[in-house]
Amino acid sequence: MIAASEITLTKRQILDSATIQLTSPMLHIGSEVQRLSPFEYVATPEFVYQPNAEVLARSLYKQGRLPDYLNAIKERRSILPILKQAFGEEDWAKAQDADGQPIFPKVTRSLCWTDHQRITDLRPMIRNGYGQLYIPGSSIKGAIRTAIAYYLLKHADQFQVPKQKRVSAIERQLQEKMGSLKQKAKFADDALFMDALFSDFQLEGDRSQVKNGPNTDFMRAVKVSDSEPLSERKIPLKNGKHRFENLSITAEVLVSSRYADYRAKYRASIYAELARNVQTTFTIALDRPLLEQMQHQQGMKIPFHSIAELLQICQAFAQDQWDAEHDYWQDVQNNPNQRDQNGTVRNLDFAAMRDFYEATTCPYGLRLGWGSGMNGTTVGLLLDEQLRSQVRDTCGIKAPGFEAPKSRRTIVNSKGEIRFVPGWINFKVL
Repeated sequence: MIAASEITLTKRQILDSATIQLTSPMLHIGSEVQRLSPFEYVATPEFVYQPNAEVLARSLYKQGRLPDYLNAIKERRSILPILKQAFGEEDWAKAQDADGQPIFPKVTRSLCWTDHQRITDLRPMIRNGYGQLYIPGSSIKGAIRTAIAYYLLKHADQFQVPKQKRVSAIERQLQEKMGSLKQKAKFADDALFMDALFSDFQLEGDRSQVKNGPNTDFMRAVKVSDSEPLSERKIPLKNGKHRFENLSITAEVLVSSRYADYRAKYRASIYAELARNVQTTFTIALDRPLLEQMQHQQGMKIPFHSIAELLQICQAFAQDQWDAEHDYWQDVQNNPNQRDQNGTVRNLDFAAMRDFYEATTCPYGLRLGWGSGMNGTTVGLLLDEQLRSQVRDTCGIKAPGFEAPKSRRTIVNSKGEIRFVPGWINFKVL
C-alpha cells in the first residue's frame, strides 16, 4: 500500500482525472436501513443471511406459510424455524423460487465472526441495486470535504481565510451559542464556517448576484464516482493458503470508553456487517478550468490545484487523527474483569490497539465511515479541548470531565479478541 503522503506530482498524477485504488483492512459504511430486525436476517454459526424479502414472501405464500411468516414479523421472532419447515432442515439456505431465483443470494451473505445467538439489531452495510457492497462516491467526497475544511482552518494565514471564520472566531461563536446549539447541531458548522469556506465564491469576471449555494461551491469542480462493487475474491498465496479480499463479515463492534483512573470501560456491543480486506477502485475528476475561475468573495485561496494535492490534504488530516488515536490508546489501560450488561465478564485487552497505532507516521490516507467519529467528521481537533468536550456534552451523550470523544469502536475477531479498528483507508493513484 502507498499512502497519500508518498504521492508526488508526476506528469501522470496531475491529469484531470485519475483512477484511485482504495484499500482498507476493515470498513463499514451504513445503509439507509440503520439496523435490521430479527426477521430480516438469519444467523447461523457459519454465515449470516439476508433474504430477498420479495422472493421469500412469494415462496412462503405458495406453501401456505405466509401467515406464519407475518406473525413472526409482528412478534419480532427469528424466522429460522419457519424456513427449516418450509424448505428443509439442511437445504433452506440454498432454496430457490419457482423461477430459480435464490431466496438467500450469496451476494448478501456474510461470514459470521461471532456467536450467532448474541447477534441483535444487525447493522447492514450499504449495497447497490444488485445487492453488492460498495462505497458511495458521496461518502468519499464528504470525507474529503471535511479534510479540506480542516486544512484551511489549520493553515488559515497561508490561504487567507477570513478572520471571522478562523478557529478563534469559531470558538468564540460556539461559546456564545452553546445554549441553542443542540437544536441546530446538524447544520451549525455550515453557518459557522463551512458555507464561507466552500460557497462564498463566484466565477471570475461574473458580477451577477448569484445566491450562495451549490452553484457557488468550489467543490463543484471535484467529481467522485462510486467505487466498483466490493466483489469477494480468493487470492492464492505462495505458502499454499488463501487470502480473501472484499470479504463480507458480521462481527461484534465493541463500544468502549474509560473510567476516571483510565481503566477501560465497557459500554455496549453492536453487531455490524463489515467489509474485510477491501480493495476496489473509484475515479476522481477535477475540472481545472472551473476551479481556476472560482474566486472567493473575501480573497481566500483554494488549497489544491491537482488531484495529488487533494490526496495530500487528506493524508495530512489522517495524520492528525492518527496522532490523537495514538495518544488515546496509550492512556487507556486494560480491564480484564469488566462486566457487560448481562453480567458476563469481558476482557478489555486493548494491546492490539496500542500496537496498531505504534507507528509515528500514519500509514493511511484518510478515515471513512464507522470509526471516524467526532475527530474524523468534524474539525474538532483544532478546537480547544475543553470547548470540544462542552460541545459533546451539549449535543451528544454527556461525559463531564472527560475528553471528547470519550468512546471508541473496536472490532472483535472470531476468537473473541479485540483486534481491529474500522475506517482507515488508503489511496493509490493507478
